[in-house]
Amino acid sequence: MAAEHARWGPLSRALSWFGHREFPVLLAMFLVMASVWLFVEIADDVFEGDTHEYDRAILLAMRSPENPADPRGPGWVEELGRDITALGGVGVLVLITAAVVGYLLLQRRRRTALLVVLATSGGLVLSTALKFAFERARPDLVPHGSIVYTASFPSGHSMMAAATYLTLGALLARTERHWRMKAYLLLVAIVLTVLVGISRVYLGVHWPTDVLAGWTAGAGWALLWWLVVRHLQRRGQVEREEFTAPDTD
Repeated sequence: MAAEHARWGPLSRALSWFGHREFPVLLAMFLVMASVWLFVEIADDVFEGDTHEYDRAILLAMRSPENPADPRGPGWVEELGRDITALGGVGVLVLITAAVVGYLLLQRRRRTALLVVLATSGGLVLSTALKFAFERARPDLVPHGSIVYTASFPSGHSMMAAATYLTLGALLARTERHWRMKAYLLLVAIVLTVLVGISRVYLGVHWPTDVLAGWTAGAGWALLWWLVVRHLQRRGQVEREEFTAPDTD
């Protein structure tokens, strides 16, 4: 028995670490650093021209082979693409953020509401600054299916969708009691983020690497704010997380 315990001891200790309360923090810190590294790598490859062929191939794959000016699918699919891409627009994100802040205020979670405002507005400032820093031209292979005013890299819609929806999902999840609701909020945030990014390429207003960089930066920003909220909650400076374990029936 002792020999068996000695044999499996290291594995047991390793597995028990995954249940340690500090493991999510370390994982989130690693993912933030990984997102920064990945963003830098994407930016480097983009501006060295290493991604041009991949960008071009993926963008054209979403267009009709007979007429590259026409996105694949019937007209209603293109209209749906414009509807989805609007979910990453500043106006829609401001309205959604305001609705969530109102909900938190009604729940007497004033400090969490303040953090939501800081996280989302900070994400917008960061996205704008990155666009000015890189100034990549928009795709010119196909007509744009949406009006654009700013530079292409990173995708502002993709980054702001990730920064806003993932931040809101993560912060709201930490205020919910039931694990099913936590998982649902995070899943909705991820799905919305992915759909917005795909719609930007489908409409021909962004290269795929613009979207990938936007997702990376936005996800890193959301994780960073998750760490901030967790730290403040443990110090008692923000409303604490509530949790209900999964049902066993």
